[in-house]
Amino acid sequence: MGDGSSDTNQLLKEFYIPDYIVVPDATFQEMSYMPECPVIVFINSKSGGQLGGDLLKTYRALLNSPQVFDLGEFAPDKVLHQLYGNLQRLKASGDDFASAIEKKMRIIVAGGDGTAGWILGVVCDLKLAQPPPVATVPLGTGNNLPFSFGWGKKNPGTDKESVKSFLYEVKKAKEMKIDSWHVLMRMKVPAEGACDPVAPLELPHSLHAFKRVSDTDLMNEDGYHTYRGGFWNYFSMGMDAQVSYAFHSERKLHPEKFKNQLVNQSTYAKIGCSQGWFCASLFHPSSRNIAQLANVKIMKKHGRWEDLHIPRSIRSIICLNLPSFSGGLNPWGTPNSRKKRDRDLTVPFVDDGLLEVVGFRDGWHGLVLIAPKGHGTRLAQAHRVRFEFHKGAADHTYMRMDGEPWKQPLPSEDDTVVVEISHLGQVNMLATHGCIAKSFQEPGSPHAHEEEDDDDSMGSEDESEGRRKFGAADTFRIPVDDDLPAPQN
Repeated sequence: MGDGSSDTNQLLKEFYIPDYIVVPDATFQEMSYMPECPVIVFINSKSGGQLGGDLLKTYRALLNSPQVFDLGEFAPDKVLHQLYGNLQRLKASGDDFASAIEKKMRIIVAGGDGTAGWILGVVCDLKLAQPPPVATVPLGTGNNLPFSFGWGKKNPGTDKESVKSFLYEVKKAKEMKIDSWHVLMRMKVPAEGACDPVAPLELPHSLHAFKRVSDTDLMNEDGYHTYRGGFWNYFSMGMDAQVSYAFHSERKLHPEKFKNQLVNQSTYAKIGCSQGWFCASLFHPSSRNIAQLANVKIMKKHGRWEDLHIPRSIRSIICLNLPSFSGGLNPWGTPNSRKKRDRDLTVPFVDDGLLEVVGFRDGWHGLVLIAPKGHGTRLAQAHRVRFEFHKGAADHTYMRMDGEPWKQPLPSEDDTVVVEISHLGQVNMLATHGCIAKSFQEPGSPHAHEEEDDDDSMGSEDESEGRRKFGAADTFRIPVDDDLPAPQN
């Protein structure tokens, strides 16, 4: 397909983008109609076993092939930079069709949460005047982003009818704002050895979470290495990230064993058991519990830094932006009226500038999320969160952002590693009507139609036990009020 007189049916014409819009220097085409919902499609062909490759073929068969990109072959930042540069040139020449395409354009990304975050980061980094909203096709294992916005959590069908149905839902979808979160890590330059906090060979292929800033960057400080990144779904630390790291490591060594979502989820559960997540009191040393690893501080909106009390039994801490974690579970739940009043807690919104900070003791504690009103240990809601790691009994911990884990070295000398999370801005998502993600701007918010939990005993707060992702692009801008201090000796 390459022109407006192609034999595509009327439905697919609504999503069609001609060659000359996507491909620079392509021959101009006079279009006889205006697509109602022009889409650019990015597909991770390696996601979902064979599903990614099959989906790529179907989209290319139904749409104009140049508007569908395999992320294994095309870097999305280069694609979008070239596309929008071409649109600006066409608009400057008086092309009203190009102007309309820019206003109506939507992006579809098919892959796991890491792939979706990659595309969101590129869109954010480009600082577009009219950023396109993004719809996500669930091709990963957890699929928290697509599930939150109503696109499901099971891998989709790859036949033509399934793809047509999805495109029709994209056309009907509403736009929602979602908070984006900036992560800054600073650590002292070691006297000897490697200075990068993450060994390159330990990274899963889709982890582009951190990139060391240049010597000329304003955030750089003498004697320290500074890294920055970002997320949309969650940042977590502790045993949950340890299990995820073991899973990703196993998949990297034996990719042939991870061919579909069901097998992946089953393997994930087995690895969780083998890592001691369900017998944490026996297999997980208390020196790796969150309270022993780090001092945690939070800041409310327009507030001051304050210490966050972490029960000594907590082995995993999650800073959550969306109401979906670990494949569709909601660790925060809906606080009842008393907790809303006494602790100033609210239902979770994806655009209120607040993270929900939740803790878990072990895998058994996590199983309470299966119950209708289950939730973890609600620690706080915060506009900024800071972790300060000092020299201690543990020489490393595990962290992950939006499904991508890594093994993080901790101080071996008398210094401090600091990780700070702060609100950066918002990006546009596409959501189905009735999705679980809730906006603070919707009519009836914040309390309308929410079912409260009433189990005060569940999760009580004092129990006995380069350039390829958000923040790594050259166009990324640090918030001007980012005041993360250098660690103190």
